[in-house]
Formats: sequence, structure tokens, C-alpha cells
Amino acid sequence: MENASKALIIAGAILLAILIISLGILIYNQAAGVVNSNSMSEVERQNFNQKFLQYEGPSVRGTTVRALLQAVLSNNLSADSDDRRVSVKIDGKTEDASMSTSATSAPTDKIKTGSSYTVTCAYGSTGGNTGLVTSITIKEN
Repeated sequence: MENASKALIIAGAILLAILIISLGILIYNQAAGVVNSNSMSEVERQNFNQKFLQYEGPSVRGTTVRALLQAVLSNNLSADSDDRRVSVKIDGKTEDASMSTSATSAPTDKIKTGSSYTVTCAYGSTGGNTGLVTSITIKEN
């Protein structure tokens, strides 16, 4: 009788150890999933891009381009990483990434409200910015 009770205690201890190990593996896998989910979902990617794609086109008025530059400025100031920042090229010249309005020549000063512009967006292809708008080119028509 004494051997049977010891066998039951040993079996219970083994089952308890297996349960604790399984629980540890489950928690580890969930934590690893949270760490690896740094990339954006498709809906988040579309929402990010929509802020800029609404301004894209072959004949965009100067006032609309200025609104685009304000949207880029707002995005760049609130971006939590460099992958989320958007660069701007106006007539072939890359503007400051922060697009500081305190500079002597802010990017909006280069846009004439009465003119028409072609606005094109380029997408990132590597790292955390895959599929996101990473640069915007503005050319005067």
C-alpha cells in the first residue's frame, strides 16, 4: 500500500511539472508574438497612406499642395520612428525631413497657390516601412 501511494505522488508531481512547463511555453509564445508584431496591419497601412494619397494627382492646385505639406509636417512631428517619416522633393530638391516652419525658407513658401502641380507618392520596400508612403515628389506643371 505504501508503494502505491508513493507512485501516485510521483505521478502527480510529474503531471504538475508538465503543466507548469506547458504554461511557461504558452506565455513565452504569446509574449514573442507581441514583440514580433511591430509591423502594421493592412488596415493601419491603408489609413497611414490615405493621409497622403488623397493629394496625389497630375493637376493639383497649390493650396492643396500646401495642405499636403502641412499633413506631412504633422506626420513627421508625431512619428514614433524613422520608418514612419515622409520625405518631400519639390522640383527635384529634397526638403528638410522635419520640414521646420521656423526656417527662413519653409517648404510651403516654394508652392505658389495659383499654380498647378503633379504630386506622386513613392512606397518603401524594406524594413518597417514596406508598403508605406515614404516620399512625395512635387513638380510644378
